[in-house]
Amino acid sequence: MTSETTLGVDSVRLWNSLREVSAFGATAGGGLDRLALGDHDRAARDHLVRAAQERGWAVAVDPVGNIFVTRPGTEPGAAPVLMGSHLDSQPLGGRYDGTYGVLAGLEVLRTLDDAGVRTRRPLVLADWTNEEGSRFSPSMLGSAVYTGAHDLAGALARTDHAGATLGGELARIGYAGTPDGVPRRLHRALEVHIEQGPVLEDEGVDIGVVTGVYGIRWYDVSVRGAGGHSGTTPMSARRDALVAAGAVVRSVSELADALSPELRATTGEIVVSPNSRNSIPGSVRLALDVRHPEDAVLDRAERAIEERTAEIARASGTAITVEPVLSQPPTVFDAGTAAAVRRVADRLGLSRRDLVSGAGHDSVHLSRIAPTAMIFIPCVGGVSHHESENIRQDWAVNGANVLLHTALDAARESD
Repeated sequence: MTSETTLGVDSVRLWNSLREVSAFGATAGGGLDRLALGDHDRAARDHLVRAAQERGWAVAVDPVGNIFVTRPGTEPGAAPVLMGSHLDSQPLGGRYDGTYGVLAGLEVLRTLDDAGVRTRRPLVLADWTNEEGSRFSPSMLGSAVYTGAHDLAGALARTDHAGATLGGELARIGYAGTPDGVPRRLHRALEVHIEQGPVLEDEGVDIGVVTGVYGIRWYDVSVRGAGGHSGTTPMSARRDALVAAGAVVRSVSELADALSPELRATTGEIVVSPNSRNSIPGSVRLALDVRHPEDAVLDRAERAIEERTAEIARASGTAITVEPVLSQPPTVFDAGTAAAVRRVADRLGLSRRDLVSGAGHDSVHLSRIAPTAMIFIPCVGGVSHHESENIRQDWAVNGANVLLHTALDAARESD
């Protein structure tokens, strides 16, 4: 039996597992196109279930398709320690966003099995449905239903661009489950993930201890001007909606300089009508994404957007409306669980620093029902949500070992 002080994951097995699962939905550009509940997602899910069944672990699937793999503890009634992430990807995403967290959790369970290590509490590995939100909106839908942040009926009725419902696709791929065997009372929740940013790599730090997640505000901006012929309408007579929209885009981008260096403000979608080369744009719709770790700064940003768009409307002769469509408050993760991650990193001789995540994760929802923390590893160039997303094998192993020992410590805690 391996001494627990030297216990570590099998680096080759973990790396090979990542390579194997990246084949499900692989793109020619080296990334992934594994949308939630598509055939490639089904293949990745099937792979996870087979791996669990080979070890004799219990597998449960809930009504929204979340998968739960349970390695039993010596006290089956004790609240389990949950590890998890997601297997779905962006349309042209990377191989490690989410997938790394699921497979690192699988490797933790395998490592404990191989070493004959018993834990007081059960250990649960979760694959959350539709984390990305790139097929069914909103994102993080599976974990939202699990934690009660979203109703099940509404989630199952969500449609993709082709009109397929989430519930229908769950049934089609064989993952429309039941509440039977699904863990409900959690002791702690842990998620290991790539950083999706450049800080850890730039600073040469092994592990990011995630203390929270940025708050997110989404807005739909509608700009209404006057269409017309591009060749016959004098410039002085125009009320060009796209010119006004361009001013909005620029003003949103300048918010960070005006309010806070930690503010993230993005125009991610532009829809122009009539979208014709020789017609003056009569209307434009913009989708804005604004993020910051403090609600007060997000409030100031919202007021600034409203004031600036009103000024642009007056100057351009257009009508501009700003409609809030999402308000997700900043998340602060459990201090005790974050401290446990720090202790493990120090024990393993790994450098670490605290980070606040600018991206949303399933752990946001989990933190509402259980003490939760996240573990970040570097990714090359900070690139994510892109086919070129990449990590190093030693980074993957470091994160998995921190997850292993943090989960092991938590699984031995008393109530």
